[in-house]
Amino acid sequence: MVNEAELDWTEQDGETTAFRRKKLAAAAGGEELGASLYELDPGERPWPLHYHTGNEEAIYVLAGTGTLRRGEGREDASLEPGEYVACPADESGAHQVVNTGDEVLRYLMTSTMNDPDVAVYPEVDGVGTFVGGPPGGDGERTVEFYERDDAVDYWD
Repeated sequence: MVNEAELDWTEQDGETTAFRRKKLAAAAGGEELGASLYELDPGERPWPLHYHTGNEEAIYVLAGTGTLRRGEGREDASLEPGEYVACPADESGAHQVVNTGDEVLRYLMTSTMNDPDVAVYPEVDGVGTFVGGPPGGDGERTVEFYERDDAVDYWD
């Protein structure tokens, strides 16, 4: 058991993504279900639009407002406190959270903890591989990103 107030925030501040995160499940010893608390300042987004092929995710909004981008052929949706979103481990689970409000957007993100995993980034026609530790876990993960143009023939 852990109280989130006991945990320090880790921060990501990249060119196009930014967030604060507390890995709740890792701190509590979770093994098969991950959970992280996220905070996004106005205008921030934590990840590019993506979906996983090996892990289902879910989002539960605690405070603030934002937009859930869902990818090609699907309408974006407003996010507000109390909203719960399931993101299946396939193309139908494509998502990107964006804080389009004026206050901090705070939400809980849960996921299965399957390792390895592959994420697909449809807007940049890329894929990411994740090996060596489950999402939200404490293990050392090797993360590699590839553009689909980098692909070689199977027999090469």
